Order: sequence, then structure tokens, then C-alpha cells
Amino acid sequence: MANGLLFKKYHIPMILDGSKTATRRTHKRPLKPDKIIRVKRDWYHFYDPPICLYLEKSYDQRLGDMTKEDAKKEGGYTLDEFRKIWIEINGAWDPDQVVRVYEFRLVKNG
Repeated sequence: MANGLLFKKYHIPMILDGSKTATRRTHKRPLKPDKIIRVKRDWYHFYDPPICLYLEKSYDQRLGDMTKEDAKKEGGYTLDEFRKIWIEINGAWDPDQVVRVYEFRLVKNG
């Protein structure tokens, strides 16, 4: 369980209440599914007590192919809200950009 994913602080309550069950990333080295990973609070530190996620799925998707259901899994967002969050975090929205999607479920908190 050495791997981890960094999330914005405002996404942590969404993970804990189960409304955020997916994340999209621009990883160079994608994580493999069927693993438990820990949530990081910054690049070097995990949350304590630990927040652990089970990676159920991992696949590639064009940003422009996202559905309303995909945006909802990102934390209850609409597509427009998710697009704004993506730009805030990543700087730009390119509908042709292929990203890695991780679908997960909370397995441990504390």
C-alpha cells in the first residue's frame, strides 16, 4: 500500500461521505486497479488517521467523452461544474485530452 493519490482538501469530505467515487488524472505512470491506496494531504505526507481507497477500475477517457454520470462520480458535480474545477486544478480544458480515470470506494478511515 505504498502508492497514494493527492486530493484537494475540499474533496476529502466528498470522499468520506461517498459522493466522490472517481478521479481523473494526467498520470505518466498510471496506478493499477484492484489495489488499496492511501490518500495524501500533500506530495510527501499521508493523512493521519489514514484514508484508504480501493481502486476498482482504471481506464483512459477523453475529457470530452465525460457524461453527467461521470461528473456526478467526481463529487456530485454537473459537467459544467466539473469543467470549472478541472481548469482550476489543471489550468485548461481540452476535450480531446485523454486522462486516466480511477473509480474507487472508501475502505478505511482511521
